[in-house]
Amino acid sequence: MKVVLASRNRHKLEEIQNILARYDMELVLQSDLGLDIDVEENGTSFEENSELKARAVMEASGLPAIADDSGLCVDALGGAPGIYSARYGAPDCVTDWDRLCFLLRNLKGIRSEERTARFVCVITLLYPDGRKLVARGTCEGMIAYEPSGEDGFGYDPVFYLPTHGCTFAQMGQERKNQISHRANALNRLCQMLEEPI
Repeated sequence: MKVVLASRNRHKLEEIQNILARYDMELVLQSDLGLDIDVEENGTSFEENSELKARAVMEASGLPAIADDSGLCVDALGGAPGIYSARYGAPDCVTDWDRLCFLLRNLKGIRSEERTARFVCVITLLYPDGRKLVARGTCEGMIAYEPSGEDGFGYDPVFYLPTHGCTFAQMGQERKNQISHRANALNRLCQMLEEPI
């Protein structure tokens, strides 16, 4: 069964395909089908934004579609940046590094035990017949005082995992892909795919 990923990111395609391959799903990027869809993420939750993207691609392609929405939620900031993680600090913050520095500035003076945070990922799989699967995954950690590590992107250099003694950017992609919020959401989706309809 062909399933369209609401993304242009080939790395994300490979990561998801590796996990979903056993379900006889041929995952393709929306761009592979010539679809140039840029969905306005105006939902108020990860769930809403994930569904908005999946629905737009499903309706345009006529095929089942899968989409994810993810972000960083920091407890001391009331859950921010949350669904605005990719646009945090806009319009002044335009790069990942800008957003990371903005986050650290907003946490200045916050004690280490109060710097708890989590990455959240919600994956939505929509079928043209109306079926919908929604899987949520999280990864708990802390926000470090300064960036560490060269691997990863976004907030990875300051997302510290006490259980592993390093940041996401220090642990390497393969290890990160086993414990990340996206991996946890995908594992939950796999459980749902195995449940009787």
